[in-house]
Amino acid sequence: MLNMLLRRFVRDVGIDLGTTATLVYVKGQGIVLQEPSVVAFGRDKDEIIAAGSNAKAMLGRTPAGIVAIRPMKDGVIADFDITEKMLRYFISKTIRHAGLLAPRVVIGIPSGVTGVEKRAVIDAGREAGAGEVFLLEEPMAAAVGAGLPVQEAGGNLIVDVGGGTTEVAVVSLGGIVTSRSIRVGGDEMNEAISLYVKKQYNLLIGEQTAEKIKIKIGSACHLPQEEFADVKGRDLVTGLPKVVTVSSREITEALAETVELIVEAVRMTLERTPPELAADILERGIVMTGGGALLRGLDKRLQEETGMPVRLAEDPETCVVRGTGLALETLDLFSSALISKRKVS
Repeated sequence: MLNMLLRRFVRDVGIDLGTTATLVYVKGQGIVLQEPSVVAFGRDKDEIIAAGSNAKAMLGRTPAGIVAIRPMKDGVIADFDITEKMLRYFISKTIRHAGLLAPRVVIGIPSGVTGVEKRAVIDAGREAGAGEVFLLEEPMAAAVGAGLPVQEAGGNLIVDVGGGTTEVAVVSLGGIVTSRSIRVGGDEMNEAISLYVKKQYNLLIGEQTAEKIKIKIGSACHLPQEEFADVKGRDLVTGLPKVVTVSSREITEALAETVELIVEAVRMTLERTPPELAADILERGIVMTGGGALLRGLDKRLQEETGMPVRLAEDPETCVVRGTGLALETLDLFSSALISKRKVS
């Protein structure tokens, strides 16, 4: 009884532990943190020098005694120790006084992760100071955060394009009926742009430069009016700094293969969808979430390829963390969708 009373005052936490960004939702407060999933530390890795935006600004610019890395890759933990330190830093930044009971934490994960990867996320959450850790598959979290009626007996198709993964899932009656997770997302788009510029112009550019190009002139289909952007980098022939001008048409071509992989994942999911749910999706359409969904023309391309209406969710970058937050508010309602350590041991 005392625990139940104390629990009412504990600020439980929902986390979208993404490859590109980490978002934190605190029960009763909403989204309180949205930072890049980047950590900077000394060579001995004992102390975090910076995390989030400050650390991202250091990528590719650090001196010999400092390392700035992204501990998440393709939606899963690439460096356990650094991920645990990053989580602890972000949780402590949002909850300064934990109280008598440690917070319960719901973390969004890609639907295609292995049991080992699930345990790694749970362990990282526990080591970061959480009492109980629950996992919620990202497509379900995104659907909840987008406001879809996931508990009803009707099909909802969600396409969540993140930094490291793209999650495509059909959701009905509070569960995932069929899904496909591919390790392709915004990061692969940036890499494709970097590779294109390297091949076409012998120019080496950094990850952040590629991302800026993607945001400025990137598109999944050719724009009605061509746009241009200046790109600064290092000439691979002379070794000197150089500036070239690239067009939106070139960037669309550079992104074509990555976009096609996302489209194919949606097609394959639809092919495995039961007929009754497929009829629901035809009526309700496809909902897109995630930062990668903001790529211009991606919704139009999906609509052309599937023949179904496609819409972008409101504030698509925060749908997953909002979904984890709503799951926190009604844990009993999502008990069948939540994964605990007992379910992966």
